[in-house]
Amino acid sequence: MTSGRRTFLVTAHIGRDAAVESARRVIHQLLDAGLAVRVLKSEADAMACRGAEVVAEGAAAAEGAEMMIVLGGDGTLLRAAEIARPGGAPLLGVNLGHVGFLAEAEVADLTEAVDLIVRRRYDVEHRMTVEVTARHNGEVIADTWALNEATVEKGDRILEVVAEVDGRPLSRWGCDGVICATSTGSTAYAFSAGGPVVWPEVEALLMVPISAHALFARPMVVSPKSRLAVEIVPDTPGGVLWCDGRRRFDLPSGSRVEVRRGDVPVRLARLHGVEDTGAPFTDRLVAKFELPVQGWRGRVRP
Repeated sequence: MTSGRRTFLVTAHIGRDAAVESARRVIHQLLDAGLAVRVLKSEADAMACRGAEVVAEGAAAAEGAEMMIVLGGDGTLLRAAEIARPGGAPLLGVNLGHVGFLAEAEVADLTEAVDLIVRRRYDVEHRMTVEVTARHNGEVIADTWALNEATVEKGDRILEVVAEVDGRPLSRWGCDGVICATSTGSTAYAFSAGGPVVWPEVEALLMVPISAHALFARPMVVSPKSRLAVEIVPDTPGGVLWCDGRRRFDLPSGSRVEVRRGDVPVRLARLHGVEDTGAPFTDRLVAKFELPVQGWRGRVRP
């Protein structure tokens, strides 16, 4: 590993030519500034950048790095979070997708964004994560985490589940699944399932039933100190646990999934000075979803 110099780990969605080309630009700009750059071994051939250190994929790749720069959509950034989270390296997302709520910069601002990084013109914010444990007959069958959400989903047939909040049963649902999300994940799968948008500064947990057949099946927002659980009713079809859409675990009938606030956050870098970055979350919503705001005149000023 490179030591004694400011070091950056650069990763990209190598299945997209635009992401690879943008990553090369970032690497060259960082190297020209006299900084050290790492690239993952699985991406090194695509990057084809001399001067970068090639490292094996895993948490060790980000150890000692000042920042991990990620080029792609939110899915690419979620993959990068698995590498960056253990050592606390901040993530800086450059969006090449359609809707990138986790990304900080757009590819059009790439040169300026890297210049701000070089000049240390950024802050770091912490995003809450969740710890996820699944058990069957008392045995742990999954022990993982998520930044956006943990979702209990049906397999081939509809799920019969009992939802629990803080150790007390809430309701039984026949449903396609149940999403347990963070505020960060409120604009991801939970949003698609009809959940509320929660501003990222609000630390909370969400429970969102998916296509539940019940009178009471509304999305719920609870304290970040709460503990959520979803139990698959015994002698009914099993399901699947997904975390951030990346990690999958089979859930036999009778399984129990518990979700609580994580001890280790994900750190996101926020730049100073790039147009449209560092903007209020309201502006991000408007931009990402192309919301109509015509007619707004603003606050009346004295």
